Amino acid sequence: MSRETIPVTVLSGNLGAGKTTVLNNLLNTRTDLDVAVLVNDMGEVNVDAERVAEHSDISEDDEDLIELSNGCICCELRGDLLDALAKLAQAREFDYLIIESTGVAEPLPVAQTLTMGFDQGDLDPTEFYEETGIEVMDYYELDTTVTVVDAHQFWTTFDSKESLMDGDTEKDLGSLLVEQIKFCDVLLLNKCDLVDEETLDEIEEMIEVLQPRAEIIRTEHGTVDPEAIVDTGRFDFEEASQSAGWMQELQEPHESAEEEHGVTSFVFESRRPFHPERFVELLDEFPTNVVRSKGHFWLAGGSEFGLGIDIAGQSIRLEPAGRWIAALPEDEQAQYFEAYPDLEANWHPEYGDRSSRLVLIGTEMNHDELREDLQTATLTDEEMGDDWDTFEDRFPEFDLEPADEQTEATEAQDAEEVGLAD
Repeated sequence: MSRETIPVTVLSGNLGAGKTTVLNNLLNTRTDLDVAVLVNDMGEVNVDAERVAEHSDISEDDEDLIELSNGCICCELRGDLLDALAKLAQAREFDYLIIESTGVAEPLPVAQTLTMGFDQGDLDPTEFYEETGIEVMDYYELDTTVTVVDAHQFWTTFDSKESLMDGDTEKDLGSLLVEQIKFCDVLLLNKCDLVDEETLDEIEEMIEVLQPRAEIIRTEHGTVDPEAIVDTGRFDFEEASQSAGWMQELQEPHESAEEEHGVTSFVFESRRPFHPERFVELLDEFPTNVVRSKGHFWLAGGSEFGLGIDIAGQSIRLEPAGRWIAALPEDEQAQYFEAYPDLEANWHPEYGDRSSRLVLIGTEMNHDELREDLQTATLTDEEMGDDWDTFEDRFPEFDLEPADEQTEATEAQDAEEVGLAD
């Protein structure tokens, strides 16, 4: 591969498979890599990009971290993807690009976009492309397509009979999982620590039937040797472009995630804390059609730290999300206000930056009903004036160190499964 082009790794995988964890581990393991990162999230709030910024040396303000939100790069955002990559490449201050696609993206159309650009017949040139004529192929070369698979949820997703209909289109998340497996150079079978050896062997046998060409690597907590997925040269355009799926995609352009899979998303935000008992009861009976939820929340009684939540299928994972700025000394708060001018506009006079923001992704969700359930789980007017320490609290207690001693590694180790977790 010519070093005049920038090699690209595309991370795909079902909702909650662990793509962001793989990405963060890679960025923290290979500190010698001069990497740019593009994170796609179908929700209007790009939580995964925030997590990359929190757990790596790349900040949200860094020009080498690009966010594409409220859509999918395999369908609605293909033109936005090409524009973002072309603009990024003009500065060329990095040597490698990693793209984390949303959990409902199929990797094949993403690969077509990266190799064919605006030559795809159904893709209208954007204003940027019409002005500059810059194509991604002038700068980039697709190097490796990686699919991350959740071993713990594999058979539940694979065997799902739930039908997702939109017009004449019928497809389910199990079919999406198959599409992600069928088009990859490397497959990371993640969360192997939650599955016994016999089940792992059975999963691998099925994967090999669907995708005999891919290298299968078993992983735990998204940990993989970077050399297995970065700059491998494994993607073969000639082979990929001759496949039946590639030809069909060109003839019948990809539908949106909502149209093809019945998947939608919305954001819940609140400036009131969750009641610990009502919220845990809601999590214990969380709707099964919410296949993914992520974000941070404020729990009554937890005035120092926010909690991060990550729901994937039947697994609910909690971890410390960091100290509230309002809990810091005034001189440190002043530094944040100076660095982030918009912070003060959303500052509550009593509670500061304490808040909850959750992204929910699911199939045929009743958004209004879910919002109401979440709102009911927050404190009422009367409860806001109560002693919050008297509320029954079944949430796990985390051994949190002082702010100047706390590390991201400690946070990761402290994460715990709750509620619906097996």
